[in-house]
Amino acid sequence: MNGSLEWIAAIGTMIAAGLIAADLGRKATGWGFVLFCAVAVTWIVSGLTSDALPIAAMNAILLLINLWGVWQYLLSPKNRKKIEKLEELEEQAEREAEAENG
Repeated sequence: MNGSLEWIAAIGTMIAAGLIAADLGRKATGWGFVLFCAVAVTWIVSGLTSDALPIAAMNAILLLINLWGVWQYLLSPKNRKKIEKLEELEEQAEREAEAENG
């Protein structure tokens, strides 16, 4: 390991984690999960081609988990409506808190 494929996967993993941790909204989080899926596939390929089966197996499981995240944040109509409504309420609460503070 330690070739260009692994560097691409490592950098992609850090960017995806940053997107999710930044809490920039449901779309950014969803795209973070999409990126996690892409790098998981990259890690699986890397693990299989370099005889690092634990890396490949771990990322196969992470791929499934991240696909679920993509579903939850970008594709599920039920969750999309619920989260959009929650975001509207959050924005309203932020405006009210700012008005109270000053």
